[in-house]
Parts: sequence; structure tokens; C-alpha cells
Amino acid sequence: MVEQNSTRQHFLPIIAAAKGADPYSDPRTRDGLVYKKDGAVEVYYSPFDHIAHRAKLVIVGITPGRAQAINAAVAARVQIQSDRSTEDALRAAKLTASFSGGGTRNNLVRMMDSVGLNALFNIVSTASLFTEAGEQVHFTSALRYPVFVNGENYNGNPHMLKTPVLREMIETYLAEEARALQGAVWLPLGPKPAIALQHLAGLGLLRPEQILDGMPHPSGANAERVAAFLGTKPVDQLSAKTNATQIMAAKKNLIEKIGLLESQGDVA
Repeated sequence: MVEQNSTRQHFLPIIAAAKGADPYSDPRTRDGLVYKKDGAVEVYYSPFDHIAHRAKLVIVGITPGRAQAINAAVAARVQIQSDRSTEDALRAAKLTASFSGGGTRNNLVRMMDSVGLNALFNIVSTASLFTEAGEQVHFTSALRYPVFVNGENYNGNPHMLKTPVLREMIETYLAEEARALQGAVWLPLGPKPAIALQHLAGLGLLRPEQILDGMPHPSGANAERVAAFLGTKPVDQLSAKTNATQIMAAKKNLIEKIGLLESQGDVA
């Protein structure tokens, strides 16, 4: 086990030494990038350690996927090989890999604006939060480092709180971010990240009113739920797998929660 305070110092030199477009496919370094392993569950290190300490908003996914892990590792490697600082490497890695896809980010902005997050931050649109210079948004995951189960991207099974290696990651790394960003609001994308944030609230590290749960993940694979949330597709045209009543109830709750935060001035 690599202790928290030495994780990056241990793994970044391995990433810097990896060859090719995919550091995780380099046989000379691949095994060295394994952070933890427990049966079918494997956790690999990828440089997602940077925290945007001035962030007003924290956007929380479930865990970085393989493509994100590769993009982050390659970005960090470029910085390290250019003799940039560790913090520069970590910042570049995080900004390169976090929700960089245009469609995903556009969906996310539209959904955030539709529930009033732009009004909460007194801006025209939440699109203006996504500027590298200000780092007003902190991107993270319930599980900071990429998790694979039987070689596939982790999708929530096994349960993260009932799997010791995953629960430890939440209580170590996500907890570190909660302590660093106590005044921000936290937006989990989907129910699995919300579970992790509610767990931290139970530990007293977040206040329940900070957690803006109920928004579907903005990815293209979730297009129909996004359309239902935005009201851009008539309810009678939605497939049976999309519960419009549940989605709209969650949206109503989000709007009310954000309105309460706005009235209280309770935002970083």
C-alpha cells in the first residue's frame, strides 16, 4: 500500500518513464501503476490529485474511465519531461482529462443553468465557470483514481461503500477534497457519486444542503434522460426505461435546494 502523502511521488516518475500513447499499455511500467488490487477490483494510479482550492462548484463523477486516465497521464508526462513542477503536471492532467468533451460539457451547462446554478453564482451562464485561469470549478470523482472490475470500467458494482478498497478511497481522497472545499456546492452526476457524498455528510465532512443530487450524467450515452431533464423531448415520446416523473421530481428538488442556498447567501 502506498500512503496518501507519498502517492504522487511514487507514481509520477513511473508515468514519466512510460513510452507510447498509452502509459498503461507499456509492459515495463504497467504493473508499477497498480495502486491497489482486491480480487476482480483493480485501481490504477492516474494523476487526478490537483485540487482547485478557489472553486465554488465541485462536479463529481463516479471514477475516471480508461480514456480519461490515459489523457491525464500523457498530459502529466509532457509537463514532467519539460521540467515543470509537480503541481503544474497535476493541474495540466486534471484540466486535460476532466469533462473535456464538447457535447458532455454543453449538456452539463444547459442542465446547470436550467436549475438556477447560474443565478446562484450571479452569472449569465455556468459556461463562464469553465475557464482555466479562475478554476472556479473543481472536477473530481467519488473514486479519485480509475477503477476496473474484470478489466472493465467500474460502473457502480460492487457497491463502493461495501468494498473496503473503494470505501477507503472515498474516506481518504474524496474526504481530503471535502475538507479543502468546505464552502463549495457539490454536484454529483448520477446516483453513485451521490452515495459517496452522502456518506461524507454522514461523517460530518459535508453539509446535506451542499449536495445538489438528482441530476443525470450529461454524457451522450444518457441522452434521453438529459432530454427529459431539460424538457426538450415530450414525455409521451420517452422510452419506458426513462422515468420522467422521477427525473422531474429530482429537478424540482434541485431548484428548491439551490433557491434556498441563494436566499441564504450560502455559497463560496
